[in-house]
Amino acid sequence: MEYIWQRKEWPHLQYDVASVQGKILRFTEKTGRVDGLLSTLPDALQTETIVDIMVAEAIKSSEIEGEMLSRPDVMSSIKNNLGLVARPDRIGDRRAEGMAELMVCVRNDYVQPLSRKLLFEWHTMLMKGSPRTKAGAWRRHSEPMLIVSGTIGSEHIHYEAPPSKQVPSEMKHFIEWFNRTGPGAREEICFAPVRSAVAHLFFESIHPFEDGNGRMGRALSEKALSQGLGRPVLFSLSRSIDADRTGYYAALKEAQQSSEITGWLEWFVDMLLRAQAQAEADIEFTLKKTKLFTRIESQLNSRQLKAVRRMLKDGPSSFEGGMTAKKYMAITKATKPTATRDLQSLVAQAVLVPVGGGRSTHYLITI
Repeated sequence: MEYIWQRKEWPHLQYDVASVQGKILRFTEKTGRVDGLLSTLPDALQTETIVDIMVAEAIKSSEIEGEMLSRPDVMSSIKNNLGLVARPDRIGDRRAEGMAELMVCVRNDYVQPLSRKLLFEWHTMLMKGSPRTKAGAWRRHSEPMLIVSGTIGSEHIHYEAPPSKQVPSEMKHFIEWFNRTGPGAREEICFAPVRSAVAHLFFESIHPFEDGNGRMGRALSEKALSQGLGRPVLFSLSRSIDADRTGYYAALKEAQQSSEITGWLEWFVDMLLRAQAQAEADIEFTLKKTKLFTRIESQLNSRQLKAVRRMLKDGPSSFEGGMTAKKYMAITKATKPTATRDLQSLVAQAVLVPVGGGRSTHYLITI
């Protein structure tokens, strides 16, 4: 099979922007709506929302590569790097620390031109806690670089990248392309989603590092989007990709078969729209949560407030199975009679709604 990088047209890729023109318009409209929603939040909640989006991106980008990171470690590290805590927390997981450092760097320095030095710095951050991987250097091994997904023992091969000896020259072309297609450059790609999509495919086709290429490629997509928008993105690409991981790898594999990549472009822009919709839902949830607490804070006792905060802590669908008397007792240390009275009171005040009956009764929050 002839891969995209083996074709005589490489690295010149063709695509039909007209096929995604309507979707790009929706992307622009949604960008404005998400920005507007965020601006209605108090400053502290704006910061909290941005941190939550960064945490989601860090965790999901790692999960796609089969690496599970601790949410508290990632969040603490992001807050440390953003200077949001007076005394930085100690982070136990070096991988979480490195991934968080990369997220903050990508966000804060998106205007900076791309360079080999910057990519090596990113990769060194990303590879913290991964001593077996040569960090901050192109791959050099002689074996074929196969792009696979799946667990060990049941991997699925999607395509093969160029041999290691070609990586330096391939990445020189990529870096030059990235910088000359940015905002105001001589070959500017006017639509941020298009440039982000091409950048991701271009980079993933080369796969220049021994490890971390997927995470690096998603960071580059975010950088391209932020440059095109003129501000850091307010959504998580990786969360959207993770929701359709099979489609992601299928689209990457299909794109390797031709230098005409309109199909990839269409899939990528659809993914961006899903990411925006998720961010919009998250911000609306934060707004509703704020209004709910404004209404109920003075009416509930400390146990009830603690339970409600726990239900809303990680988003609208994070408290699996709803609240039960048993969970309420575990969270608040209340006795069973007290838990029953508190829950009945929350129902009476239209904070919770009961579902089921008898021992299977559980409560959902009416946000």
